[in-house]
Amino acid sequence: MLTLRCAHCKRKLLRYDKVGRGRLLRCHKTRITRVFHAVLEDDRLTCPCGSIVGKDEGDWIAIVQGSVVATGTRSS
Repeated sequence: MLTLRCAHCKRKLLRYDKVGRGRLLRCHKTRITRVFHAVLEDDRLTCPCGSIVGKDEGDWIAIVQGSVVATGTRSS
């Protein structure tokens, strides 16, 4: 389970169940287990501080590289 935080203000955005190895390029909506402070508006996932974290692509959210810090463990 990963906890995604904003890279700018370090606020918790959401909790995500990452499966597999590698970078976090997209978050599948079915694997998001909890939303803390993330806001989805106008097809963009944003932090309350104003930074854009991702773009809604239908079944998943494409993460803007460098906009989030992920902590936790990945499922194998």
